[in-house]
Amino acid sequence: MNFEQIHADFRPKVQRYLARMVGEHEAEDLTQEVFVKIHRALPAFRGDSQLSTWIYRIAANAALDRLRAPSFQRIMQDEVADASGQDAAEDDTLNPAIGEQSPSPEQQVCDSERYECYRAFIAELPPNYRAIVALSELEELAAHEIAEILGLSVDVVKIRLHRGRL
Repeated sequence: MNFEQIHADFRPKVQRYLARMVGEHEAEDLTQEVFVKIHRALPAFRGDSQLSTWIYRIAANAALDRLRAPSFQRIMQDEVADASGQDAAEDDTLNPAIGEQSPSPEQQVCDSERYECYRAFIAELPPNYRAIVALSELEELAAHEIAEILGLSVDVVKIRLHRGRL
């Protein structure tokens, strides 16, 4: 397996997932940390699962570790307390479109508002629900894939997904 190709194929997906888990401000650094871990562990990858599942598992574990860190929790509490609409203005530069064609200004506004809504919703969830909802709703992974990534049973994933959506 060629690390450069893996990096090129999965970096945007991993960074998008991490941004939804820990926020845009943390996603870049955490993405780099994830790919350092992938690079180091790649020779030991046995192929017992799909490469994408293995990569998402590393990313999910990194995100959950970051979410549990006391320093990160203090930062998040400060951001929630200081929320004044500034984050929405920063996210206007995001291009959520997939493909080469840029969306219209109206579509960009709708996409930005939808992203903010998802981000706010997911940020309020406990970490164990947050990972499952983000993987399901934002990354569009199936319950069995999420179960494999997080090392849970499919039934636990379905229960937490249901509770997280509630």
